[in-house]
Amino acid sequence: MKQIGMVVKFNFLGFFRNSRTTITFLLSVILCFFLSEKVIGVAEYFHSTMQAAEPFIWTFGDSISILLVSLLLIFLFSDLPKLTAFTPFYLLRMDKKKWLAGQMVYILLVTALYVGFILAVTILLCMKYSFPGNLWSETAAMLGYSKMGEKMQVPSTVKVMESISPYGCMVQVMVLMLGYSLTLGFLILLGNVVLGKKWGMFLGIGYSFYGFLLDPNVLGKILGLEKHEMYQVRSIVGWISPLNQAVYGLHDFGYDNLPSVGQSLLLFGILLGIIWLGTYQSLRKYNFTFLGGSG
Repeated sequence: MKQIGMVVKFNFLGFFRNSRTTITFLLSVILCFFLSEKVIGVAEYFHSTMQAAEPFIWTFGDSISILLVSLLLIFLFSDLPKLTAFTPFYLLRMDKKKWLAGQMVYILLVTALYVGFILAVTILLCMKYSFPGNLWSETAAMLGYSKMGEKMQVPSTVKVMESISPYGCMVQVMVLMLGYSLTLGFLILLGNVVLGKKWGMFLGIGYSFYGFLLDPNVLGKILGLEKHEMYQVRSIVGWISPLNQAVYGLHDFGYDNLPSVGQSLLLFGILLGIIWLGTYQSLRKYNFTFLGGSG
């Protein structure tokens, strides 16, 4: 654990002074503002309230929102693994598995920090209209039980509100985002190790847009599918798209042929294991550059 902690600490050196980190967090504030602006407008117009976690849940409520959030994460993870002249000495003093475990902990902590920051921003933006009680609000009811939410593209759905409390939903949204981010971060790590720096970022973008192209609505428009054909498409896409599996509302609620949250986390774990194994095998053959040559 001490060696893994050393790797994590090394990766965090200069993290908060990095311009890339500053830009990413500033862009996330702008993203939260645009995603929250609609529901704030509804609360102002109807003089209604919101539960404190609802704006955060709606921020991660559809695949497009998660795509935008994950693109910022790609920017944040683009330098993985952090390779300097000291990296080979770290690997000489510890097992490569421990070094990779350190990378995983780093990705997990950065994602948790990023998601926690978004939660704090959404709460602050909507605090004038929010309350802390663990009950769905009248604003959520108006958006979910009418066509207002659909027209405004606010992902407040009845099946979510009837199946879980706001804070329970918030926790599961966070866990799903962590699962998706771990696979995304390790895919960037694999690309940078196998193909070289910057290629991992392109691999991460490809992974995100693969999920975007498998969005049922996007796929339906591309293939020209009728409404009666969309149910089967949603069922298939729900299982094969990592991006859709990161969306809480696109899971099984007792009457959908979709994965449960537990099954999605299991699939993320399997995918992460495959990427981790590929990274470990590539790392064994990787040539690290020292100050005076290569080894």
